[in-house]
Amino acid sequence: MKAGKYIIIIVLLQALLYQHVVTAQDTTIVTKKNKKTVQFIPMKATMLSAVLPGFGQIYNRKYWKIPLVYAGFGALGYSVGFNATYYNKYVKAYQDFTDKIPQTASYLKLIRSMPPSSYDPVLFPDTYNVSNEQWVKDGLLRQVDYFKKYRDLSIIGIAGWYLVSILDANVDASLSDYDISENINLTFAPMQVPCYYFTGVGMSISLKINF
Repeated sequence: MKAGKYIIIIVLLQALLYQHVVTAQDTTIVTKKNKKTVQFIPMKATMLSAVLPGFGQIYNRKYWKIPLVYAGFGALGYSVGFNATYYNKYVKAYQDFTDKIPQTASYLKLIRSMPPSSYDPVLFPDTYNVSNEQWVKDGLLRQVDYFKKYRDLSIIGIAGWYLVSILDANVDASLSDYDISENINLTFAPMQVPCYYFTGVGMSISLKINF
């Protein structure tokens, strides 16, 4: 009888120990799965980023991208302001140069490669040169076109950067549940490359999948 009791007690202890081990293993697996399966909704990330740039990155928990988003907008916004300022200056300078009014002479601050007496028919009608006058006109128009072009490109760049930030948020959310298996190994190693008269050195890449 005593032996039977001991056997029953041992069986019960083994059953309890087995149940404890299985429960512990199941809990660990679930915990790992919970850590891996952090999923985001692509449509929600897209809409948040469209409403306010950077919100999609915040939703995706890619906080390090927020300074990059606003640095791009800041640089392009500065470019728009810079080119627009000089575009307006050269438009005004061209208008002042061609209106034949002595009191409007804003172009004098922008043209410094030659003295006004050599190209200005209004302020210096007796000393100006006709070819120099035409050269100044053409130069002012080139500057107007130049700053207008880069002002417009900067505005287009802002629109493009806005779309890029939305696309980035969408892609991050879409790939949030992408699982990279731990059984895939990519290794790099040096290797010899045989040639006709010498031996070269190269690099080999091997991909190994463990099942």
